[in-house]
Amino acid sequence: MTVTLADVAARARVSPATVSRVLNGNYPVAASTRERVLRAVDELDYVLNGPASALAAATSDLVGVLVNDIADPFFGIMAGAAQHAIGDGAPGRAGGEKLAVVCNTGGSPERELTYLTLLQRQRAAAVVLTGGAVEDADHIAATAAKLARLADAGTRVVLCGRPPVPAAGEAVTAALTFDNRGGGKRLTEHLLTLGHRRIGYIAGPAERTTTRHRLEGHRAAMEAAGLGGRGLDRLTVHGRYDRRSGYDATLELLRREPRLTAVVAANDTVALGACAALRDQGLRIPDDISVAGFDDLPFSVDAVPALTTVRLPLYEAGARAGRLATGTEAPPPGGIATIGGELMVRASTGRPAS
Repeated sequence: MTVTLADVAARARVSPATVSRVLNGNYPVAASTRERVLRAVDELDYVLNGPASALAAATSDLVGVLVNDIADPFFGIMAGAAQHAIGDGAPGRAGGEKLAVVCNTGGSPERELTYLTLLQRQRAAAVVLTGGAVEDADHIAATAAKLARLADAGTRVVLCGRPPVPAAGEAVTAALTFDNRGGGKRLTEHLLTLGHRRIGYIAGPAERTTTRHRLEGHRAAMEAAGLGGRGLDRLTVHGRYDRRSGYDATLELLRREPRLTAVVAANDTVALGACAALRDQGLRIPDDISVAGFDDLPFSVDAVPALTTVRLPLYEAGARAGRLATGTEAPPPGGIATIGGELMVRASTGRPAS
């Protein structure tokens, strides 16, 4: 049975005119109303009737690139590289470039799902999802369902820096995953080799896959050195992937363990906040406390002292995702490729003072 505009209106408890305004984007609509309409569209799997219905399985020249925060260099680098590769990739239907649109979710799972719905309605040629995923059963199921609908309509789905989506199956064209566990393990092993034993860890949001995998790598190294147990929880603080979180978490770690000799941060931005907190406490880096980050963002080598970190090939991964999205590169065997990180030892880490 064909779903109509009136069916969507009834499900969303709005008028058909409001549904039309939301879908056409030509009239301001309250955010809560827009979300309700888009949710109804998704639940009913509504597509435009008339000529557009016959084209439901066709795709446009649009490619959506979803990021958590475009102002974060981690996402900005990947999105920029993907956009460049998409522009240089296979031509659009009229022979021109495909249009890459960056969708900034702000880290909101709900906003991510909304963008996927909008891209489905625009019959996007491809969708690239960057960064870690939210580990919530309901969100995972909803994401898998949306990706399946996109794939059924002919949209390529590429994951960049994110593990495969459970239950999405063949809906995902390719998944480029970072070896966050391996990188986290090598980073902590470096500090252990220098002689550190009291190591604090500033983790990202607990619900993110990137957070869990990097923390697992850190803990694997600590446990292998005989430093596991409940002490790891006491020396772990979760927070956002931003400078303020690094600053506040470092003060909390020092409160919990005044004899701390090293801090591992969830990413380089968090590490900058940690360095600022230590300086404000009159502590020298690395003479009193060593600091390490993750990602090797462009500012890391220019920090004072230069930051020890794990380098992820963000630009290369983004460019590859763009080529996969346009079909100018074949998917890796099995559809999944794991991208390793490189330990970059710089001046922010040294042997403990005592």
